[in-house]
Amino acid sequence: MTTPSPLREPTFLILTALAREPMHGYGIVNEVAALSEGRLALRPGTLYGALDRLTEEGLVAPDREEVVGGRLRRYYRLTEAGDASLAAETERLRRNVEAASQRLRARARPAARPDGATRGFLPRPTPTVRPVSRPAGGPA
Repeated sequence: MTTPSPLREPTFLILTALAREPMHGYGIVNEVAALSEGRLALRPGTLYGALDRLTEEGLVAPDREEVVGGRLRRYYRLTEAGDASLAAETERLRRNVEAASQRLRARARPAARPDGATRGFLPRPTPTVRPVSRPAGGPA
């Protein structure tokens, strides 16, 4: 079995936005901005290009269309393949976060060796403080 390629962040966030319910383009743009805490602002050309690609890949599908204010609004939904892809990517990211978290925790408290020393940890030498000698009779 081949491992799927990691999803790029915009793709991951688009699929995440659609995981709860079908949405139209403007709703997806707003949801992606909220999910990324404002870091990612999708432009319409980028969004619709991504939606076309995701539709071709079978990860999303048009859900319905409605006319609002004289304009056509197309809703997209996550497909079963999109759901599976999002779940696999979420698990991959979870494992990466757990591995990084374990390493950071281990670095924060080095493991002790049987002789009492800590593995991979060398204490910094204590600086030697020496009094400054001043010439006799000079300003203090």
